[in-house]
Amino acid sequence: MRYLFLIFTSVFFMQNTNAQIYEIGVFAGGSNFIGDVGATNYISPNQLAVGGIFKWNRSPRHSYRLSVIFSDLEGVDGKSDDPRRIQRGYKFNTSILEISAGMEFTFWDFDLHTSGVKGTPYLYTGISVANHDNYYFTQNGQYTSEDTSSWAYGIPMVLGYKTNISNHLVLAGEIGVRYTFSDELDGSVPDNEFREQFSFGNTNSNDWYVFSGITLTYTFGRRPCYCNF
Repeated sequence: MRYLFLIFTSVFFMQNTNAQIYEIGVFAGGSNFIGDVGATNYISPNQLAVGGIFKWNRSPRHSYRLSVIFSDLEGVDGKSDDPRRIQRGYKFNTSILEISAGMEFTFWDFDLHTSGVKGTPYLYTGISVANHDNYYFTQNGQYTSEDTSSWAYGIPMVLGYKTNISNHLVLAGEIGVRYTFSDELDGSVPDNEFREQFSFGNTNSNDWYVFSGITLTYTFGRRPCYCNF
């Protein structure tokens, strides 16, 4: 985060033009997990999530986007509405580092080179990959490390709303669901095959997690000619 702040401030003071084709900034919010352990509420942030974001605005209607977000994912059976999970009493907490890249689409034109305050809803999707440590639950329910880590690939599905709050600052609020191609984030499927007997839960349903929060970005760069896009 210190290096991200230095990059942000350097760009802020170096840029003195009105051109705004790039955006760089920060994300802050919360995360929640949806899987075989804990509650299954879709939007219920319970852990801090922070990161950085970069955008390349290719037109007033779409942007290429890259983000890096760090958070913990937590699941507690005692907070579930399912009596079976409450009785089981499992809980886990694991850290993830997610890298996501894709395209952001706005519902209306969002041309930062026109005067006045403007805002628009937007959608973002692409591909994500999250690094996490591997765990499993023993027969007595103890959450145990496997001393390995894995990458969980996924598809981000984000809905948000953004508005400019100054000539160079854009504020946005968003909710982003990540469907992963992994069932290992909560320890319900051990990474090592020789621990397969410790698997539990719905093996036909992969893990999900959600990031809810705000982004604040600073715009800079050369003045684009959107007529070519």
